[in-house]
Amino acid sequence: MADINKIVDTLSALTVLEAAELAKALEEKWGVSAAAAVAVAGPAAAAAPAEEEKTEFDVILTGDGGKKINVIKEVRVITQLGLGEAKALVEGAPKPIKEGVNKAEAEKIKAQIEAAGGTVELK
Repeated sequence: MADINKIVDTLSALTVLEAAELAKALEEKWGVSAAAAVAVAGPAAAAAPAEEEKTEFDVILTGDGGKKINVIKEVRVITQLGLGEAKALVEGAPKPIKEGVNKAEAEKIKAQIEAAGGTVELK
């Protein structure tokens, strides 16, 4: 039981990005997907009223936080845009960086932009 508590404490300290990477690694290692785990838990979860969970997100750059150059560099990495296009996107904020991405990818992009100093909104 002490080992389980230690694992819970360690997992609780993970960032959203690290947790997403852990989930992906476990899916690959065990040959399963998170959807399979949800399907197993489905009957128990079905008892509660089901709210539709959003599965696709738009990542909207809302500002550069005064770190325009760093944010432009990250936008280029994420979008594969050229320097001019990335600069125009950052200077024209609020603008979408990526649209229709899954939650894990949206959180990853948000973390990257925020680490560079920018501000992001998920819709």
